Amino acid sequence: MTPSPRASTTPRKTVKKAAAAEAVVSDNGTAYLETLMGYNASRASQTMVSHFMRGVNQFDLRTVDFSVLSIMAHQPGVTSRQLCQLLNVLPPNMVVLLRDLDKRGLIERTPHPTDGRAMGLSLSTSGKALMKKAEKAASDADAQGTAHLTAAERKTLTRLLQKIYIR
Repeated sequence: MTPSPRASTTPRKTVKKAAAAEAVVSDNGTAYLETLMGYNASRASQTMVSHFMRGVNQFDLRTVDFSVLSIMAHQPGVTSRQLCQLLNVLPPNMVVLLRDLDKRGLIERTPHPTDGRAMGLSLSTSGKALMKKAEKAASDADAQGTAHLTAAERKTLTRLLQKIYIR
């Protein structure tokens, strides 16, 4: 017996309606938000910062502390003015930050070789040891946060993000 045309279309309509309802449920209302760069950047940032903080919290470092110490590790003799410019930190905030790092024995101040008014900032021996471990933890955290990306995708993402904040 051949099914009637009505009988064969009813299941298809039911399937289409179910698929449409499922699409609405899986969207959760975020479809528009996911078109916005700021929303996606914020969500990605929350994820990556969470991984990063798990990595460096064990060293009693905040993101800005880690950033300052990392620059000192890779550019010994950097000035506080340069740090402010590189990290977009206000000078009064940098003074407090450097004071706290100095109290922890992580940095050393030496006269700047070309600017008699400035002090060069470098890591102390204990600062170097701490940053060796902290940078390894930060790299591991980055790898965990981007584990689903290929090496090429990570490189591309890094380059694209830098195009937004480096002008």
